[in-house]
Amino acid sequence: MNNFTFHTPTEIIFGKGAEAETSALIQKYGGSRILVIIGGGSVIRSGLLKRLEGQLRQNRIAYRLHGGVKPNPVASHVREGIKAALDFGADFILAVGGGSVIDEAKAIAHGTKNPQTDFWAFWEGEAELTASLPIGTVLTIAAAGSETSASAVITNKQTGRKRGLTTPFNRPCFAVMNPELTFTLPKDQIACGIVDILMHTLERYFINAGSNRLTDEIAEGLMRTVIENGRIALGNPSDYDAMSELMWCGSLSHNGLTGLGRPSDFSVHQMGHELSARYDVSHGASLSAVWGGWAEHCRQDGVTRFAQYARKVWGIEDRNDDEAAKDGIGQTLRFFKEIGMPVCLPELNIGTIDEETVLDLAERCTYYGKRAIGQLKPLDAEGIAEVYRKAGGGRAIISRE
Repeated sequence: MNNFTFHTPTEIIFGKGAEAETSALIQKYGGSRILVIIGGGSVIRSGLLKRLEGQLRQNRIAYRLHGGVKPNPVASHVREGIKAALDFGADFILAVGGGSVIDEAKAIAHGTKNPQTDFWAFWEGEAELTASLPIGTVLTIAAAGSETSASAVITNKQTGRKRGLTTPFNRPCFAVMNPELTFTLPKDQIACGIVDILMHTLERYFINAGSNRLTDEIAEGLMRTVIENGRIALGNPSDYDAMSELMWCGSLSHNGLTGLGRPSDFSVHQMGHELSARYDVSHGASLSAVWGGWAEHCRQDGVTRFAQYARKVWGIEDRNDDEAAKDGIGQTLRFFKEIGMPVCLPELNIGTIDEETVLDLAERCTYYGKRAIGQLKPLDAEGIAEVYRKAGGGRAIISRE
């Protein structure tokens, strides 16, 4: 087991009616002038925003809205939010929505606290983040786990880059989590969330190093829980117990718990980021479309790990590790198809990805030769290109039937 430090300062308020505590939590963490970040309007249609605004007015907490966050939040809109926060004199940022809204809220908090630095410099590693405004969240989608994570991802349309930033300053002060707030979600958003939760765990699980047995057990149990309850939730999105399990799994999958005591991989995320930056596909879809190609490319380098995953998560009984590993990959892809998610690049409906595009995506993923990605099997530009090919781009299209 590797050494580790684990600190999750986010206060979690979970259950029916939890959003009623929002104003009290804002005041507890020192907020008095609030910039409220929302997305495309679902929180308006559901009545959630109206209820929260009533709380804020009742408690005499000044606030201003910043709406219109995109599913892949963009730098230009972050800058608009920073300007709004500065003009208003905001001392607290409240995100009401899912992962995209929360990630943009984090970026706005950093930029508002550091107005002398363009926030994107933090994402490019050109400036060190040493302070930020406090952030609170009211979660409406079980997916990204951003409500408790130390990470945030933003897309810069001007440069065509999608970048993630990991820092303790990304940890929200609190996360209000009422599964009832997810009942009106479209099934495709639930399915994307299921993939995202699984992938946050898989990217920490598939490593080529000594493992932590307890961490393995937590990760394997979480994945079994997501698979079982994901099926129930897609059959009945108003099933409180199923949506509760998914919401809790989403937070635990990305707060660091499922990767303690070992390194992580996250190569599929990096390749998925390049796809969503170029084609604006949903984050979950980019991950499920790439994972099969990555697993096929890396299977022999982690056959024992893939076999353990197959047996512990999918109940596969093959005694031969290689066959078990293949079966585990196949079960995962069949599950993605079952819930309506793409399992190869052509299923993203983004047109033909030719060899030139594959090579460009791979070069961008390595920051033009400045890095390799992955831990199970480190990937340079050619390795990344081969994963894209095996996922159905370029020359080698592999059937996922």
